[in-house]
Amino acid sequence: MDELMIGIDIGGTTVKIGLINHNGELLVKWQIPTNKDNAGKTIVKDIWASITDTLSKHKIENKIIGIGVGAPGFIHPETGIVEEAVNIGWKNFNLTEELHRLSSLPVFIENDANLAALAENWKGSGNSAENLIFITLGTGVGGGIIANGEILNGTNGTAGEIGHILVAPNEYRCNCGRMGCLETIASATGIVHMAMDHIKEAPHGVLAERYNQQGTLEAKDVFDCATSGDEASQRIIDRMSDMLGMAMANMAVTINPSQIIIGGGVSKAGEPLLAKITAAFKKYALPRVSECCEVKLAQLDNDAGMIGAAYLVKSRFEKQGIKL
Repeated sequence: MDELMIGIDIGGTTVKIGLINHNGELLVKWQIPTNKDNAGKTIVKDIWASITDTLSKHKIENKIIGIGVGAPGFIHPETGIVEEAVNIGWKNFNLTEELHRLSSLPVFIENDANLAALAENWKGSGNSAENLIFITLGTGVGGGIIANGEILNGTNGTAGEIGHILVAPNEYRCNCGRMGCLETIASATGIVHMAMDHIKEAPHGVLAERYNQQGTLEAKDVFDCATSGDEASQRIIDRMSDMLGMAMANMAVTINPSQIIIGGGVSKAGEPLLAKITAAFKKYALPRVSECCEVKLAQLDNDAGMIGAAYLVKSRFEKQGIKL
């Protein structure tokens, strides 16, 4: 077996771990629960214990050349310190140092959305684009930017946070503390928020009936009701698509990408949603920008973080003149 890289994708619920070769093939993958007790202090130990067990089982302890890790939140691009990951409990946590201390391997850290962008560009929808925007629509809205073939981090790792572009400053409050960020409308949380507001106004409508039957409401319910012809649900999806398209147009005029890739749980609504988002993007974008930009759905789904983490290792080695 060739030399391998370990790709780790740390999420709020699970940690996904994979063994990947230099061609980007995911050979083995598994996951463990994310233990957020005690501000997530045992997460790194849990990860390394799981990895050593798997490497021993496959008798490949000496095949690993490096570890790439994707983590949520704000990560300093030079130090690898997770400055804040609210969903896990980390604040100014030196993830790079902790994992290197346990593994004695080179460790490289990056924001999870940035790694998904790298993965899609390497093995997914991106086709090695030089300029690309990746957007993930989930509980929140995240993003990663590839400019001139490189991830764009910015001064302190905040570049690409498309979820915090202001689109409706007089409406919902975001978790960041400001009003009207894109993720208050274009995320799964935002879709449900708009749906619940409608239910208050129309307590006998289709969405209210679905909510009363289930005792809860998810973004998928709103999409299902929209597909079945419910006009209120359709208006919610139209608004979400319109705001996202506007934000994409504003980013695209700055980056001038050849591709914008949409991933995350909400993107599972598929081609009908993609068509709405694309139409909104073209409505708002400078024609010269939109004419050379294709809007696509992501391909790699839950494997993107692990594959992107492996690509991070590969690219860092190659920058040091080590060809894999």
